[in-house]
Formats: sequence, structure tokens, C-alpha cells
Amino acid sequence: MRKAVMNLVFCCLLLNTCGRATAQSSVEPRPPKQTFIYKSVANTAIKADVYRLAGDDPRPVIVWIHPGGLIMGSREMLPADERERFRDAGFVVVAIDYRLAPETKLPEILKDVEDALRWVREEGPRLFQVNPNRIAAVGASAGGYLALMAGARLRPALQAVVSFYGYGDIAGEWYSRPSPFYRKQRRVTRAAAYKSVGTRVISESPPTTRNDFYVYCRQNGLWPREVVGFNPTTSSETLASYSPERLVTPAYPATLLLHGDKDVDVSFQMSERMAAVFKRQGVVHQLYRLEGFNHAFDVFSDYPPQGPPTGLNRPKVAEAFEVVLSFLTKQVR
Repeated sequence: MRKAVMNLVFCCLLLNTCGRATAQSSVEPRPPKQTFIYKSVANTAIKADVYRLAGDDPRPVIVWIHPGGLIMGSREMLPADERERFRDAGFVVVAIDYRLAPETKLPEILKDVEDALRWVREEGPRLFQVNPNRIAAVGASAGGYLALMAGARLRPALQAVVSFYGYGDIAGEWYSRPSPFYRKQRRVTRAAAYKSVGTRVISESPPTTRNDFYVYCRQNGLWPREVVGFNPTTSSETLASYSPERLVTPAYPATLLLHGDKDVDVSFQMSERMAAVFKRQGVVHQLYRLEGFNHAFDVFSDYPPQGPPTGLNRPKVAEAFEVVLSFLTKQVR
């Protein structure tokens, strides 16, 4: 398999989807995005992009959290077709950055996400006219994990959480043991992996420049050690405390989980387990299973990607996104 395919090129292509105009936007100009710095750490500005249709009425808000294994990517990965559907449904969309691993470890990454959500609640009404009592966290893959963690930790609580192919466990063997899928790919050496990252704190990155580090971690079962900062063998209880499925209480926000049952990067079982925990705790939830679909199903038809993004063009994916909009409208609007 060519390196360009193996190297999670979905992240790079995802960035290209942000520039795609929808049929409506080609006819009707949309208000431009606003970019804010919601916090600064170690001389690093951490940013958020806000998308809002015209009008001054307070609106519900979706805080969108990008994928990338907590190692790569940025707020610009928000697919344009999904962004426009959210805006057309009456939501303000806030796509956030957060500091990236391995230069920054998980506890501080979580703090960034929580700070971003608090910033939206406290400053959003003044800066971009949102209703501070109508906030949902929506994330994909690692962003889905962060959204699920925000659901467990943030106070006041969110109104809803949506996880696209996310995960509720970082203490299990699926992350702390070599991945069979990634072991079949071109092997990444330790030297190549560390050459792709650095020591300076960063909060956004072109995904392809850091992908080798993610693949190396998955091939060697090193993600918990390198990203979280704890040895999974000696610190299993600490890792469990960063696993959303261990943190759910009856007060957890209403949650929608979407997952392809052929996912080779994050097993469908991860969402099944979260759904089982929600059921035991009496949390309002839904698990939407996409039969025969893989990772990043809302952007690509194959994984690893074999061609350009397909976005919401496939009927089953469009149907799934309608479920997302219906869920958010019911829980947050």
C-alpha cells in the first residue's frame, strides 16, 4: 500500500473539504467565519473559529472537536457540508483547537477543551450571540473521545454530546497493545516517529507532518504512554480515570453515538460499551450503527481513503446526519 494511502491521508483530505462550497452557498453568500483566541499557554495561541448565520437572536451552539489521535490536526478539519447543515439548522458552530500530544499530555489537553467550552458559555453571548444554556459538544474519533470526556467532567453540564466513531476507554488493550491493523502497514521507526514531532507546544498542525508518530504509537501500543503520559501496566487506575465509560453517572448529558461496524481504527465495540454504560445509568442515549461502514464514514467511502471525500453524498451517511440534526434539535434547541 502506498505511503500516501497508509498515512491517514483522510486528515489531509478532510482539510480540503473545508473549502468545498455547498450548492446553496454558491448561490447565497454566507457570513465569513470569525476567529478568536480563547486562551494562550506557553506563548501558544489556542484558537476557535465561529460560524454563524446573520441575526442577533441568541442561538444554541455546537462546539466541534477535531480528530487526529490527539496528535495532529486542527479546527479547520470541520467538513464544510456538515458545518453548513448545522448552521442551516439554526446552530452557531464553534470549531476549536487544543494543544497536541506528545508535547502536551492528555490532562492539559482536556483542560483546553473544558476551557473552550467555558469560554463559549461565558463569552459567547457577548461575542457571537449564543444561548449559554444550550451547548452541545460534537467530536469525531479522538474529538469524539474529548466530547465524551467533556460530558463527564464539565460543570455546568452540557445539554448534549455527539460522538462520531469515538471511544470511551483508553485503559484497555486496544490502545496499549500493538494494533493488528496498523501492524500490517509500513513499519514506522522510532527515529522517523520522533522526527515528525518536536518539543515546542503547538495547538494546530497539518496532519501529514505528524502522522508517523500516530502510526508508530499504534504499531507499538505506545499511545497511552506517549499521549496520556502514563504507563498502562503500572498506572491502569489512573488511565481508567480518563476513560469516559468509567465516569458516567445518571446526570450525564443526552448522548448520540455514531459508529461504523467495520471500523478498523476504533472498534465499533467502543461505542457498544458506552451505550451499555448509558443504559445501566439511565442516561438518554442512542447508538446509531452504520452497517458495513468504516472509520471516518461521514467523509470518505474507504479507510484508508482511496479517493476524494464523499462527505454526506451517500444516502446512508446523509440519513445518519439527519439523525444527528434531529437529536441536537430535540436536546439543545
